[in-house]
Amino acid sequence: MSQSLKLPLSALKLHVDMADIDISLKSSESASLLIGQARAQSALEFGVAMPRFGYNIFVMGEPGLGRLSLVFEQLKLAAQILSTPASLVYIDHFNFSREPKALLLPAGTGHTFSKDIEKLIDDVLATFPAVFDSPTYQQKKTAIERHFTQAYNTAIGMVDYKAQEMGIALFMENDVMTFAPMGSNKPLTDEEFSLLPQAEKDVFHADVVGLEDYLNEVLLELPQWRREMAERIKQVDSDTVSSAIEPLFAELRDKYQEQADVIMYLAEMKQHLVDVTIADILMPSKTIDADAFRRNKQLLIEQYLPNVLVDHKLDTGAPVIYEPHPTYQNLFGRIEYASEQGALVTSYRKICAGSLHKANGGYLVLDAEKLLNYPYVWDGLKRALQAGCIEIDAPYTEWGINTITLKPEVVTLNLKVVLVGSRDIYYLLEELDSEFNEMFKVLADFDPYIPVTHSNIQQLATRIQSYAQEHTGKQLTSNAVQRLIEHSCRLAESQQQFSAHINDTLEIIGEADLFSQRSHATVIEQTHIEQALQAREYRNGRISQEILKEMLDGTILIDTTGEAVGKINGLTVLEIGGSCYGSPARITTTVSPGSRGIVDIEREAELGQSIHSKGVMILSGYLGHFYAQQFPLAISASIAIEQSYSEIDGDSASLAELCCLISALTRTPIKQSFALTGSINQYGEVQAVGGINEKIEGFFRLCQARGLDGSHAVIIPVANKRNLMLKQEVIDAVKQELFAIYAVSYVNQALELLTGQIAGEVDQEGYYPEDSINFRAISRLKEISEMANEEDKAE
Repeated sequence: MSQSLKLPLSALKLHVDMADIDISLKSSESASLLIGQARAQSALEFGVAMPRFGYNIFVMGEPGLGRLSLVFEQLKLAAQILSTPASLVYIDHFNFSREPKALLLPAGTGHTFSKDIEKLIDDVLATFPAVFDSPTYQQKKTAIERHFTQAYNTAIGMVDYKAQEMGIALFMENDVMTFAPMGSNKPLTDEEFSLLPQAEKDVFHADVVGLEDYLNEVLLELPQWRREMAERIKQVDSDTVSSAIEPLFAELRDKYQEQADVIMYLAEMKQHLVDVTIADILMPSKTIDADAFRRNKQLLIEQYLPNVLVDHKLDTGAPVIYEPHPTYQNLFGRIEYASEQGALVTSYRKICAGSLHKANGGYLVLDAEKLLNYPYVWDGLKRALQAGCIEIDAPYTEWGINTITLKPEVVTLNLKVVLVGSRDIYYLLEELDSEFNEMFKVLADFDPYIPVTHSNIQQLATRIQSYAQEHTGKQLTSNAVQRLIEHSCRLAESQQQFSAHINDTLEIIGEADLFSQRSHATVIEQTHIEQALQAREYRNGRISQEILKEMLDGTILIDTTGEAVGKINGLTVLEIGGSCYGSPARITTTVSPGSRGIVDIEREAELGQSIHSKGVMILSGYLGHFYAQQFPLAISASIAIEQSYSEIDGDSASLAELCCLISALTRTPIKQSFALTGSINQYGEVQAVGGINEKIEGFFRLCQARGLDGSHAVIIPVANKRNLMLKQEVIDAVKQELFAIYAVSYVNQALELLTGQIAGEVDQEGYYPEDSINFRAISRLKEISEMANEEDKAE
């Protein structure tokens, strides 16, 4: 029977047939970025083509599966046939400067429009204040001032004439009028005036009062004259500015005549220049030196130059944007601030675009995990997609931290979002967010494994050769390509599939190239691939080597020869960082009369996790089903994985634990040259487990170090035959009959291999043969049950 369970050499590893595989450079020119993801590709094609609301895409799968490569490949194909979206600029809203206006321009014209406005600003600075020095302007202004002066002088002349009739002189100094008495046709001094009789003084004072009243009467309309003069000068200034500025705007109006929003902005800008800017900073009274010119230009730029947020080149199709750092500001845009004299100030010129602006009209790709890590971003993205607009705001106002001083005009949003994330994130969002399925109706599910078919092997070989040519400038031999494909199958733990983490396989090429260079080879051969794999294993193998060393020196007790009752070699897998390696572990069992049941020491010590504890509990179900049909099951047993000081999970030790328990129960010795792994159910069927290659190789290394003698073997589940991708050294040992691998389907098969005795099958009457292990197990359990009944009666 044991020979029928032993696996042949052909079952230990998949040997890829390269006979019909083309690995030439010609075939590598058509290398595909993705292999064997037809389901995901179909979902992406559907999601990209579906224009309806809510058909955003969630790309599900683990990193390294080529998710982004396929996403960008599909999106760029779709983007090429779409029209290029409009350019987006923000301009000042002159009447409400805290609410900048959004201006949409034809694709590719955003920066052109900005340069046109900048040239207009230069022309304005070149025109003003020089235009006020023109003879025409000066004549008009002088005429207005002369008219006012004449009216003023006429009124003063009337007062002066009347004063002379009264013998009083009129003096003016700095628009201040004073009166003085006359004597001998000349004004009297203060001393002379003081010598006059009091009566004459009184007459003079009375006359002065009358003259002042008269002066006020004739100058009553002086403020009105001044206002009229100021208004007329202002009108002349306005007319002069309008006349001078009109040619500057005429060309722009002609250029943008089909864009109503631009024409409206030009009209508002012209009016603002005429009414405010030129009068404030570009009038003749202002001193214009080099520094002042630069300051004035900067002021005009800050007030009029459009802020170009997005300006896609014409005929480039729709944008495809990937945002690697999706903070709120990076996604929705932000408003920057400058410090001026201790105060924070801002303007429409400090509005910065977010990824939503850049991707608007196209596609936005985001990492789901990063997206969920930043506050407010997920809710903000849903809100933007539902509302169909982009609003630049500060998300922290709910905390009372209000730093925003602008409220830019919202922009219509029309894009498709592609979220890339793991399965855990997808199912978490689906469970916790009721709106998630409404917004992301398309799931592109990436398979972590690719079927081993001729077509897929050809594509992988082509991809390997293409990568090697691009990154090393060398070709791989057929054997080297074959070795890499087999390594990919090992990563997938399958003879029927290879790993979809293609990059994990391609990385070996760069490492193998180093060994190729050292040997001065012009191609990368299989030996170089082997050297790269061995070097990687050596770099990451310190801990496994230490454990092996402790087994060899007896620190960790593992027997590989002889027989023992209640002791068995189980197989475990340890994962530390990026390293994964197998190691044997001793499992021991003790049995005594009593009814405590099977005690899992790992669980009692809080080291055994739930799945491991489940595997131990199944043992009671097995014993009850096969051995305790005619009497109550009463047993006290303890099971432990010896010298284990960390948490243990998984049920892959349940087959070994059951065999060890039966050994202790029946006092049947177990061969210590065997190790086994496998999960069982209550009916004794052996089930598949993970890490099968590492487990076998872990026990093999220990036996090899102590010396292989042909008695060493590993027992695995039949269901794991498809997962075997063993190293060549193990295969060679099996070929030389120094090591063996057995595959079992039932517990009885494992018992017979471990003990060399008959496990026994029930006959038609439900009894096992008397010389079988199962018969001894029933007898022992019945004896313990009767002892328990006698104790109960005695009490």
